[in-house]
Amino acid sequence: MLDHVFTDAIGALRDAVEGALLERQAIEERFQADVLLGDLTWETSYSLPGEELPPHIRADLSLQWPTWAQTAYRSWYIGEPIDDWPRIDVEIVLRVQRLADEPDPRPVLAVLPRESSLIGSERLIRSGPTVECMHGHDLSQVQWAIEVSYEGSYELDEEVLADGSRLDEHVGSMGTWIASTLVRLGDLTFTFLPPET
Repeated sequence: MLDHVFTDAIGALRDAVEGALLERQAIEERFQADVLLGDLTWETSYSLPGEELPPHIRADLSLQWPTWAQTAYRSWYIGEPIDDWPRIDVEIVLRVQRLADEPDPRPVLAVLPRESSLIGSERLIRSGPTVECMHGHDLSQVQWAIEVSYEGSYELDEEVLADGSRLDEHVGSMGTWIASTLVRLGDLTFTFLPPET
C-alpha cells in the first residue's frame, strides 16, 4: 500500500463505515487518476446489511485529491512553506433506487439533516434532491430513483499531516452518521420493484 496521506484518508473512512456495520459493494469500488489533470479519485458504495443486489438504499462515497493539494503536500513534506493546506474534496450521495413509483422528495428531505457530522472542523452540506426515471429497453418497465448529495472538503492541517492517526479521529463519526442516515431513509415507505432475476 502507498504511504500517502490520501490513502490514509481512504483507509480511515473505510474503517469508519465498516465499523458502523455497513456492507461494501465491492464491485463498485474505483481508484482513478486523471491522466491530463493529475487529480486522484476514490469511489465506493455501501449499503445496510442484508440488502439485496442491487441494494434499494445505498451511500456512494467519493474522495478527490486535486493536483494542487498534492503540490501543497509535497512542499510541506520537504519542508517548504505553503500558502494553503491541502484539502480532500468529499462527496456522499444517498440513493434510493428501484422504486416502482415517482418519489415525493419532501419526506426524503424531511429525514435528512442539512449538514453531516463533523469531519475535523468542517461539515458537508446537503444539496437538493435529484429524481431519475429509467425506462427498460422495450419501454414496458419504468423504475425511479432519488438521490441527495452532501459535499464539502476536509482540510489537512499540519497536525494531521504530522500524525496520520488524527485522520481516524476526524473521520470516525462519519460511519455512524452515514449508517443512521441510511436507516432513516429505510424507515420511509417506498414501493420497490421485485428483485432482478
